[in-house]
Amino acid sequence: MVTPDAELMEASLIAGAEAGLELRFALFDKFFTAWPDRRADFLNLDAASRRMTDETLEMMMGLAKEQKQWVWPQVAELAFTHRNFGQLPWVEYESWIALTIETVAEAAGANWNSETEAAWIRQGERLKALITEARIGWDEVMPGHVAGRLSPH
Repeated sequence: MVTPDAELMEASLIAGAEAGLELRFALFDKFFTAWPDRRADFLNLDAASRRMTDETLEMMMGLAKEQKQWVWPQVAELAFTHRNFGQLPWVEYESWIALTIETVAEAAGANWNSETEAAWIRQGERLKALITEARIGWDEVMPGHVAGRLSPH
């Protein structure tokens, strides 16, 4: 389904692509500036940066297109996978989504406006709600499971 948010978001992504920008480089520079200790968690930064950037953008676009039926399982899987790095602080998820939006805004340049920003923020909030739901769900069905082991509670 094409929604107004999806149209605005897609236009901003196209503008960035037409400018020849690859979002992942700027996004990961920002992320590692904010979270320098996380760099060591990326054994193959090239692969991870492609996947994480693409998946974040796809999930937000999927939500904007009202396609939660495929977004939700992907979010749930990613929330479980992230448990292997320990219980990541919530602020890192919030930061990642905010930095993604900031990076898209910079790439879109003159094609970014308040309506586009509002669309991205709305979908970012929806994605954060799904991540929260997934994290809570995994904690309920696998209490104490972090980094491939059961930790004492």
